[in-house]
Amino acid sequence: MNSILRPVSATASLGDPFYYLANFRFVLGWVREHHAELLTAQEQGFLITFEALPQAAQALLVRMVMRKGEHFRTGKLAYAEIGDVDRALASLASAGWVETDPAISLAELFRLLRLAELRQALASEMADAGLSSRASKTVLWETLQPHLSQVQRLTEWWPAAGEMLGGERIVRLSVMPWCDRLRLMFFGNLRQDWAEFVLTELGLQRFEHVELTPGSRAFHCREEVDVYLTLHELRERLEQGESPETLMTEMPTVPAENTWLAQRHARLTFRLGQAAERGGQETLALRLYAESGDGPAGQVEARIRRLRLLERLGEHHQAHALASRAWASAVGEQESQALARLLPRLCRRLGLASPRREVEPSPPRLDLCLPRPGETTSGVEQAVAEHLSRPGAPVYYVENTLLTGLFGLLCWPALFAPLPGAFFHPFHSGPADLYRDDFVARRRERFERCLARLDEGAHGEAIWRVWREKHGVASPFVFWEGLDETLLEQALTCIPATHLRACFERLLSDLKANRAGLPDLIQFLPGGAEPRYRLIEVKGPGDRLQDNQRRWLAFFRAQGIDALVCHVTWQ
Repeated sequence: MNSILRPVSATASLGDPFYYLANFRFVLGWVREHHAELLTAQEQGFLITFEALPQAAQALLVRMVMRKGEHFRTGKLAYAEIGDVDRALASLASAGWVETDPAISLAELFRLLRLAELRQALASEMADAGLSSRASKTVLWETLQPHLSQVQRLTEWWPAAGEMLGGERIVRLSVMPWCDRLRLMFFGNLRQDWAEFVLTELGLQRFEHVELTPGSRAFHCREEVDVYLTLHELRERLEQGESPETLMTEMPTVPAENTWLAQRHARLTFRLGQAAERGGQETLALRLYAESGDGPAGQVEARIRRLRLLERLGEHHQAHALASRAWASAVGEQESQALARLLPRLCRRLGLASPRREVEPSPPRLDLCLPRPGETTSGVEQAVAEHLSRPGAPVYYVENTLLTGLFGLLCWPALFAPLPGAFFHPFHSGPADLYRDDFVARRRERFERCLARLDEGAHGEAIWRVWREKHGVASPFVFWEGLDETLLEQALTCIPATHLRACFERLLSDLKANRAGLPDLIQFLPGGAEPRYRLIEVKGPGDRLQDNQRRWLAFFRAQGIDALVCHVTWQ
């Protein structure tokens, strides 16, 4: 049976002092309803035990979950609506969810104690290291950290802690991994957190209401949740400096047919390859790039990076063989552009004939020498816009917002179509499968219906209707603050429907790569028999065109769209 996830205001109001608890219960109920078969008996027991706890204990648990880390000073857990914190902690400790005297590392000790307290707790160690009693926290850490690797209770670090802290204790929330799993099953990612509820209730963000079906969920088996969490943990360890050689041995196997997890796996493998290359482990980097670049979920960046590394290492024959196979296959614009530069170099090294390719003509150029911008001018783009703008030919700064915004407005019904795996909670700014390889294919007919309005001349009406009805609702393509009524009216007047269709079809060919690289400025020329416009990419002194900008400029030239590069020097 289909259902609509209601706005979160129906779940909890900020006027309720326990609003955060109501939101947490909402998530528990949602997971119980949609993911019950993915929970172990122990996790099912968590839901039952939570409901049986006193309200104050439930509230304190949620407060701790919403904060950073797992360790807390009890003095920092004072909340008026909860009242007696010690009683609430006792209930949580009895349930086995809070440790009342946990072992902590030196890093946690530094996070939890103030500088004066650290100086007292570590006075003996400071004296042994010859540190001044007035040493800063940074100096303390850098000096003591290499020598104090033990994990022990606070009173073992600081025997006088109970007396010096006035009875204040350190406690540890032991169910954070389960709460992270719960959050993942609800949001489908670990980027979003409990603040989404508050921001929505405050009106700081609004989301489209999408009809959900029983198939509208992120995970369909427990193994998928486990793989996601493992990949997330490995990425965090990589960012903390752990060896890619160690991490690659712990990479999980992705369940068959799960393309989006396969893509996450490939992206992390690529990051491991980059770390290996930076660390001088070229052989390992080549292996990781090969793994990341192969298969349906292969990363274009990994294939390009592998070829460049082979070239740098002098493995020209292998690089040429791989590049030639890629050149002969149906590669995308980004990969073709990289190969068009790489293959001729490899051919020269090997004494071979280079593949035939069209010479990329230089885009039209405009040179300006302008006064240096003052305090009221934010940058070179604004300086050019002010210089070129005229009453009958206004110039707007629109980099990556206008054409993508018009696309998002016209194709709103396709982008927010209630397909399985696209939406599964009330806080989606866009479909979860937006950058997956089959995103457009799954919605091809819906996109065609939207684009058909351009052929019929009905696109203006459709865009205005969505602009009015959905204004302020989160979208992956519409930046509302940069798309006001005047700009929208000028754009729909001056940009022909044929140009819009061509640009939108190019966006759809690779949404992730092509949503960026669009020109900085647009100048509208509404006078004359036929309204016109021109796009302007601005380059200040020393700036160069990026690859994605070159691809867009080549596309505009092929489509007969007026676009130029403005090179600026300062007077």
